[in-house]
Amino acid sequence: MLELGFLVSWLLFILPFFTFLFFINTSYFTRKSSSSSISKLPRSYPLIGSTFAILANRHRHNQWTAEVLRNCPTGTYVLRGFLGVRQISTANPENVKHILKSQFCIYPKGRIFTTTLTDFLGTGIFNTDGDNWKFQRQISSHEFNTKSLRKFIEDVVKTELYDRLIPILSTTAEKNSVLDLQDILQRFAFDNICKISFGYDPGYLSPSLQRTEFAIAFEDATRMSSERFGYMIPLIWKLKRVLNIGSEKHLREATSKVREFAKDIVRQKKQELKEKSSLEATDLLSRFLKDDNLNDDFVIDIVISFILAGQDTTSAALTWFFWLISCNPKVEEEILKEINQAPEEPGYDDVKDMVYIHASLCESMRLYPPVPADSKEAASDDVLPDGTVVKKGMRVSYSPYAMGRMENLWGSDWAEFKPERWLEREKVRGKLSFMAKDTYTYPVFQAGPRICLGKEMAFLQMKMVVVEILRRFRVVPANDQDGFEPVFVSYLTSKMKGGFPVKIQERDSSHL
Repeated sequence: MLELGFLVSWLLFILPFFTFLFFINTSYFTRKSSSSSISKLPRSYPLIGSTFAILANRHRHNQWTAEVLRNCPTGTYVLRGFLGVRQISTANPENVKHILKSQFCIYPKGRIFTTTLTDFLGTGIFNTDGDNWKFQRQISSHEFNTKSLRKFIEDVVKTELYDRLIPILSTTAEKNSVLDLQDILQRFAFDNICKISFGYDPGYLSPSLQRTEFAIAFEDATRMSSERFGYMIPLIWKLKRVLNIGSEKHLREATSKVREFAKDIVRQKKQELKEKSSLEATDLLSRFLKDDNLNDDFVIDIVISFILAGQDTTSAALTWFFWLISCNPKVEEEILKEINQAPEEPGYDDVKDMVYIHASLCESMRLYPPVPADSKEAASDDVLPDGTVVKKGMRVSYSPYAMGRMENLWGSDWAEFKPERWLEREKVRGKLSFMAKDTYTYPVFQAGPRICLGKEMAFLQMKMVVVEILRRFRVVPANDQDGFEPVFVSYLTSKMKGGFPVKIQERDSSHL
């Protein structure tokens, strides 16, 4: 209690002073944000570092980081925060390779990251290091073999598409009404990940489109957990957590609902396995539950992590993809040509070979990555390849969002949506082939030992959605004003602020 009393007294002393300094500088930084001078490196002051610049850009952190890194000769910047806390941000591929591969053991998720997210993600695969991470990854890897991927496309994605998604879009087109495509895609992805990973169908993509208590709680828990990283003084959110007030109270309530939902899934699966003891472990959850040494809380953590990965990442990628396609009719025309060459109901092999759609998705995620930034914590002193000195305990972040906007990596036309930059034409047959980029230049799916296990599954799912939607419909933004651009925001994953309201128009088959 003495420590808590000291903390409260200290905060009451420092916060009025800090707030005064912030407000007298806010107008300056707001003006700066609307001018070309925003691209200059942030000013740093004694004691408070670049706190004013950080606060002034707190609602556009990814955009600001990209602007800062573009003005650094090495693509790396050491940001000084409150009370001398330093954090390294980089968009340098050599540094990214160093962090994610060459010195992988030096750069774990770390204490700061795991502590911040533990209430929501527990010790699930995305919030753990060492042997625990290796164990979860080893078990999970069975989910992504060729047999499982074929089953995913043929039995799960097609059913969800033909029985749920397409009918909803057709009804919307008939009524000439507006729907939030971001919400629809999240529902679609949620049903998919639950079916393939847990053998459970939540039926979230239903004609009523009612928002479930779980969905609201999951979104709130994701947002409020990520907002913890934005605190200049982490002790503030920790104090609110102890006192169970404000956002921390709401986070606790949301997390409780999420965990109760995950617990129900685990309970049902355990009952199913008990009733059918000879049942083969055909889904991820069954494989974990076959191990009697794992307690329920640990398995619940795994369920929540996979929902986060399966729902939010692919839906985010597709949301931005459909917006970009609506702005680039020539790209849409090329996609339709590729679709027209495929069977009426394409299968695993057909979808896998669609190179132009694959390139278009890669290009979309270059500009709007589902996970725009990732951070590690240095376990020991180190020096990055570009000469940046790293001290033990420092957070080191790399930014896929910024890397997709670096002229030295993508050329002077980096701001353009050009799927062709991923393609090359074969000299002999003249056929287009996909030209992959180095994973450390394009770390959208991470790289090194922690590279995303579900990368191929995500592409197959997204390509199938693109084929079946664009074959039948045109997706038209409800706000089609010239120059309108949705706002990119991110929590643990990226979102389109305010959703993506669209109209769906039936496509004339003669245009295919």
